Amino acid sequence: MADSTPLLSYCDKPAEPKRPPRSLDETIEGCIGDFGWWQFLQAILVSLAWVFDAQQTFISVFTDAEPSWHCTQGGDESVCNALSNICELPKNSWSWDWPSHTSIIAEWGLECAPSFITGLPASAFFMGCLAGGLALATLADSTLGRKNMLLFSCLMMSFSSIFTVFSPNIWIYSLLRFINGFGRATVGTCALVLSTELVGKRWRGQVGVVGFFCFTLGFLSLPVMAYVNRGSSWRTLYLWISVPTILYCILVHFLVHESPRWLFVRGRKEEAVLTLKSMAQANQSPITMSFSNVLIEQESWNVDIYSTIKILLNKRWAAKRLAAVMVGGFGIGMVYYGMPLGLGNLSVNLYLGVTLNALSELPASLITFFLIGKMKRKDSLLGFTILSGVCSVLCVVVGKVSPSLQIAMELISFFSACSAFNMSLIYTLELFPTCVRNSAISMVRQALVFGGVFSPLLVAAGRTNNFISFGVFGLVIGICGLPLVGLPETRGGTICDTMDEEEHKQNEKAAAAIVTLA
Repeated sequence: MADSTPLLSYCDKPAEPKRPPRSLDETIEGCIGDFGWWQFLQAILVSLAWVFDAQQTFISVFTDAEPSWHCTQGGDESVCNALSNICELPKNSWSWDWPSHTSIIAEWGLECAPSFITGLPASAFFMGCLAGGLALATLADSTLGRKNMLLFSCLMMSFSSIFTVFSPNIWIYSLLRFINGFGRATVGTCALVLSTELVGKRWRGQVGVVGFFCFTLGFLSLPVMAYVNRGSSWRTLYLWISVPTILYCILVHFLVHESPRWLFVRGRKEEAVLTLKSMAQANQSPITMSFSNVLIEQESWNVDIYSTIKILLNKRWAAKRLAAVMVGGFGIGMVYYGMPLGLGNLSVNLYLGVTLNALSELPASLITFFLIGKMKRKDSLLGFTILSGVCSVLCVVVGKVSPSLQIAMELISFFSACSAFNMSLIYTLELFPTCVRNSAISMVRQALVFGGVFSPLLVAAGRTNNFISFGVFGLVIGICGLPLVGLPETRGGTICDTMDEEEHKQNEKAAAAIVTLA
């Protein structure tokens, strides 16, 4: 059995009799309320990190794109025409439509380089995300905490982008993209966990969706910035997204509190109490602070940097849940990151295509935001993965009939993948207790990114046959969603703080089920 240690007094209203809290949730909400203005502003500020996350993720759609070209005036049409292979033409018979510095392909003369070389920066970024997720995943749960991990990741992401501006060749550029991905790996995870732990249980789902709105805003800002800078150097675009991130980090450092929930779980009682008092005062809460001993269950295992991953794998129920959501995440990630990259294979303007894809994230976030309290997590996630898979395959079939219908299928598939992406993170947040929640979400995001690693390869191979890209996307996301069937429903449930508490809750449910059957 786990030892019980007095950690925090319950903050109760004078008119109510004293009673021990049922959970840490009740204790914290009794002190600061479930959703005050100061909590709202801090949650919004933390969620803005998703804006920079989205910009770093999709910036290569424009900076690494192969620009359009034209035959030079006076050229012989028998030598140069719109159907010609640029690599077989004399250099003086064609020219880029825009200055060569608008893309790395044109600036470094990579138009005839192997697809491995031109795709290396995007692959390096996703590989950096994988490495960063594995190396940094547990630090927010163990030593650094949510806030410090968010600051570290954002600063690393920003400074690597600034250094990218000075890249002399494709190799240094790819290395810096790897470092950028390494730093970016935990931004979304820390932002999601910190923002939801600053508010009460009733508002946790809605606040989590705010981050997805911010990600959509960041994604949507990219085609706007790229269009405004369409005649400028690709390096300018990196400056546009890196400098604001530094200013954002300064605001977070001074205005955002560390998660009081994490402080309690880590045993830092005094800091947690000071944080709660500060938040209650900022909210102008009418609740009177009177602390008396309350028993909060502590873990029976010692936490170090990698013990959270160990405990997830050693506990059978946790390993089963983690495996299912990671498999589902792999399929979702392949479609989510692959669809925007594959727009170049469709008959649509790149700026318009990316804008439409970014806009399709908005209804996905709106649906999740307004219906999160009514939607069953598991059923919704299964439905979105199946719909995305079917429309992705249909994108190949109808492309031979109507380009307009093809882009419509692509948008529906991407919309469904966006909704599944959002729901998978909220579902994971509710499946695991506080002590390992950040690590669990990090692992699921790793699976999402791992699916994205294969997307550029499938997109490149699909330039001659769309089934290799969009067809495979649809099959993979549909099949990978099937393991979710065996997971429990979490809507409306109480979020536990320790592994022992979660197991106790499961045992109670099992006992209640046996009694019902008897």
